[in-house]
Order: sequence, then structure tokens, then C-alpha cells
Amino acid sequence: MNAVASTLLQPEPTARLTATSRKIRTVTNGYHHGPIIRLVSPSDLGEWIKPFVFLDAGVLPPSDVPMFGIHPHSGIATLTAVLSGSVAYEDTTGKQGEVRTGGLEWMRAAGGVWHDGHVLGNTPVEFFQLWVALPPDQETGTPESQNIAPEEVPVVGPARVLLGHYQGANSPIRGPAGITYLHVRLKAGERWHFQPNTNETVAWIALHKGATTIPNGLNAGDLAIFEEVEQPIEIVAKDDLSFVLGAAVKHPHPLMLGKYSVHTNARALVEGEAEIARIGGLLRAAGRLK
Repeated sequence: MNAVASTLLQPEPTARLTATSRKIRTVTNGYHHGPIIRLVSPSDLGEWIKPFVFLDAGVLPPSDVPMFGIHPHSGIATLTAVLSGSVAYEDTTGKQGEVRTGGLEWMRAAGGVWHDGHVLGNTPVEFFQLWVALPPDQETGTPESQNIAPEEVPVVGPARVLLGHYQGANSPIRGPAGITYLHVRLKAGERWHFQPNTNETVAWIALHKGATTIPNGLNAGDLAIFEEVEQPIEIVAKDDLSFVLGAAVKHPHPLMLGKYSVHTNARALVEGEAEIARIGGLLRAAGRLK
């Protein structure tokens, strides 16, 4: 174990942990949409934790059928973290490829993009898909797609740095400033101390596997939102634990919602929806849409 990992995982007395750790504001299990669990959407908890506006989790069975069918977005970026299995993706930036176990697919929809994907092989796909609201200087810009191989994801102790920077490690994803997104694995009984970057008062965790003793009573499938304060977050694993954690500077803009879009103002929403309609017309002419 490296020096960073040993510092993060030293056990401490429970009383000492609870005196300093950040308190939970609410816990949710989301709701099911087929094999997908929607934990956060911008019409509910996304307002609490913006720039994080959607979070989906689930297990997709093997299938040759596209996961959702080709569909558009604007004003946001999506980050798909594949925890097991592999998926194929394609988008209207011209990019396509395979995301393997441990890999990431970043789609900055920005001014407008359409994308699609499906499960590869015979292994079910476990995943989290996070949607991030973009700041005004990026929400109508040029779309960008990045496929990050598992070995390219930086590791700090038990944490993989999916987005942003943490403890001197930087994700290769070209994301907005002020956002940290980690995938963390702990063994039963291990403790992890998370100190967010400056001004990242928004924070939440979503459990993939296992349960915690601190915070008390969190189980696989739970999403916990923490109070917006400067305090660190302490996690103690009751059993082998896997979870994602997001922390960010609070998105200061309103969320203007369209059918496929999230923008900061009405003008940008109109522009984004016009661009995805234009791209949709090209796809229809090419026989990709009915």
C-alpha cells in the first residue's frame, strides 16, 4: 500500500470521527425506470446539488438493442462510469468506441449533440451516469467526446479520480472547474477521510455495493446528500464498500429545463433546442430517425 493510501485508511475511534464529519441532509433510493434507477433529476434533488443535475445507476443485461435509442442533449455534460462489463457508444461529434470495465465516457453536449450506446458481450453492465450542468461560457459551445481507458484514470489510495482533481491527481477529462467526482472502494472496517477542494460545499455519495457504519445505516442503492458546509466527510465501511462521491462549488445559475436540455437561461435553451432539432433533421434524412 502506498503512503497516501495508508494515511487515508488508518482506523480511528468512532467518537472522534463523528465529532468532525459532515452531517447528512437527506437520503434517497430514487425510482426505477426499467433497469435504470434515477437517483437525482433537476426537478428534485438536482436543485440541491447542482451542478450535479442527474444521476442514474443500474445493471443493464446483455442485449443487442440500443440502451435508449439515439437521443439528444444540450447544455450539459454526461459522464458514464462503467464498473463492470463493456458498452459501445456513438455520437454526432463523429466519435464511437468501447468503454471497458473501469473506463469512462465523457460527452460534453454543450450546444447540442445526439448519442447512443449498447451493451457489449454477455456480461451485464453495472454503471453510474452523471449529468453535469455546464457554466454559461460552455453551455452553447462545441460538443466534445472523450473515451478514457481504465488505466488512464488516476488513483489516490482507495479513490479513482473520475472528474476534476484530488490530492494532486487530475482526471484527463476536460470538465468544468470546481467539480470533483470519485469512485471509492474500501474493505470492511476501513476508514476514508475526504477533504473537498476549496469552496466545494456541495457533496453527496451514492453506494454501489456494501454498507457503512459511518455515516450510520447507509446501504447499497442509497444516495446521501450532505449539508453545504466546509467540514470533511468521513466514511467507515461496515463491509466491502464501493461508492461514488461528488463535490462541487455550487452552480449559481437557475436550471432552465427542456425535454432533453438543461441551460442557465431561456436564450441558451432556445439555441440548444434549435441545434438538436437541426442535427435531428440530418439524422432523419440519413435514415437514422423515423
